[in-house]
Amino acid sequence: MVWRRRKKEEDEEDFWDWDPFKEFDEIFRKMMRDIENAFRFGEMKESRPIIRGFSIRIGPDGRPEIREFGTKPLIKEMGVEERKPLVDVIETDNEIQVIAEMPGVKKEDIELKATERSLEIKAEGETRKYHEVVSLPADVDPDSAKARYNNGVLEVILQKKAGSGKKIKIE
Repeated sequence: MVWRRRKKEEDEEDFWDWDPFKEFDEIFRKMMRDIENAFRFGEMKESRPIIRGFSIRIGPDGRPEIREFGTKPLIKEMGVEERKPLVDVIETDNEIQVIAEMPGVKKEDIELKATERSLEIKAEGETRKYHEVVSLPADVDPDSAKARYNNGVLEVILQKKAGSGKKIKIE
């Protein structure tokens, strides 16, 4: 019993010691170093925009999650820049919805591969290239996947696998 109390106190200390501003500062400094190195080594051209950023959301455990998106640094591949799309994963009782922002590509340029625990998104247009592997929060049936792409936004809906849990009624 004493061990549990100590473990809980340690977890609480870790949570309160977390400094989001320090983490933002580290991400920003890394992005600026990548941009500086790209210019220094002649890999940047004036016509190629640099798109980098991050999104913040509160995870299921109550802790903030910080995710990077945008142009991958130091990519040199026939003038096509590779990006990580901004992705949101929404879970309901029966399904998982994955929404990815991927402007600048056509529906025909997108390739999706689903497994029980992940969704791989690839797209290669004339001037833009996207790639991301999204970890899913629950087991899904890959055969149930339905996808739509409209105005630069990809939406994929996957049904959760039956038997992944049973709801229990409380009396």
